[in-house]
Amino acid sequence: MNGSFQKRALQAAVALALLGGLGNSQAIVNVQCPGDLNGDADWDDVVDGIAEVQPPGTRCMHLIAGDGFAVMSDASELYTFGFGDQTGTDPTQVIGAGILNNEWPGPTIELEEGEEFYLSLTNVGTTMRPDLFDPHTVHFHGFPNAASVFDGVPEVSIAINMGATLTYYYNIVEPGTYLYHCHVEATEHMEMGMLANLFVHPAQDLTGCLSGGCPVAGRMGGPGGGVALGEPVGYTYNDDDGTTGWDVEKAIQLGSFDSAFHEASLNVQPLPFATLEGDYPQLNGRGYPDTVNPSALPPPPSGGGAPAQVLDSRVELTAGQTLLLRLSNVGLDRFWTITAPGLTFKQVGTGARLMRGLDGKNLYLETASINFGGGESMDVLVDTTGVAPGTYFLQASELHQMSTRNEMDGGMITEIIVN
Repeated sequence: MNGSFQKRALQAAVALALLGGLGNSQAIVNVQCPGDLNGDADWDDVVDGIAEVQPPGTRCMHLIAGDGFAVMSDASELYTFGFGDQTGTDPTQVIGAGILNNEWPGPTIELEEGEEFYLSLTNVGTTMRPDLFDPHTVHFHGFPNAASVFDGVPEVSIAINMGATLTYYYNIVEPGTYLYHCHVEATEHMEMGMLANLFVHPAQDLTGCLSGGCPVAGRMGGPGGGVALGEPVGYTYNDDDGTTGWDVEKAIQLGSFDSAFHEASLNVQPLPFATLEGDYPQLNGRGYPDTVNPSALPPPPSGGGAPAQVLDSRVELTAGQTLLLRLSNVGLDRFWTITAPGLTFKQVGTGARLMRGLDGKNLYLETASINFGGGESMDVLVDTTGVAPGTYFLQASELHQMSTRNEMDGGMITEIIVN
């Protein structure tokens, strides 16, 4: 860190120390998770001689909201806000562990239809901007919440102040591809990086087709004891006819950073939202060739020592298999069009809904490209039957979106490798 960063980090450390001195930090970081006896949002401990037990059909997770940094494909470092995963961390240690430990994009949430999901969010503050006291929320974008208090929109629900925790409850009743983000000062916080993948697998993965008319999948160990040769690993929706089956799935978020906006947010206040123009197009928070690196990228130099960019966008499958691309657009300033020359897309879902008419007819769309705007999600199947083995590029259709700051590197490009 340079001297300015060190000064801000020291100021934030003092503020957090004072916050901790106001009382028991465990009372501040209060995680609610059925069967969890010590507040770390998992079930692998023995507390006072009693073993924790995970209730059937229950999932818990503990996220932090804070700030940090991400490194672009041209080695530029940008300031970010974001989420980080502290599931399993002792609640008395969460605030300290969460400082400068957010991810870009945030941790992926993968759920099963029929589960009850308890998501705790702790606001650890903005270490590099101790003058800010922004609250944060989680908005499960596109999902039908049973109560508005858990929706994350601050006008109708609870916003979480620095040093506090809220546990959201979700009854997972709708499969599909979603996303989640902070909804406080939404344009600013989303542009700064408070975005992440979220998807729900359908009940059909366990039961086979609801009327018994298609092969039984075994991704979750359902009837049949596993996946037989030629059967899908899972389904995209409860389709009842097997037409949304897949063998390999990959969630990819399309978005971009406006470097001037991020640089301004580190020092003063963000620039006017109307001037946003993303000059770092990205897939899952990376530009090419970082998109095809299967490992987490090295920690950013000004970060807290943990990797911030852990998701790649590379896909590898065997000829004859079907790929499910769970695509979501988190861009704030434009539509994106994505294509894969040599491969055909079959769009089977949009907005976490199966594309089927009221008369039961499938309305799937075969196309060479997908065009969609901010907040939209698409479920796209790629059947590689008859496809020649080789490397195919999944990419933006516009040349300037396949580069970084108008240089010929980075941008929205990744690889689909067919073996």
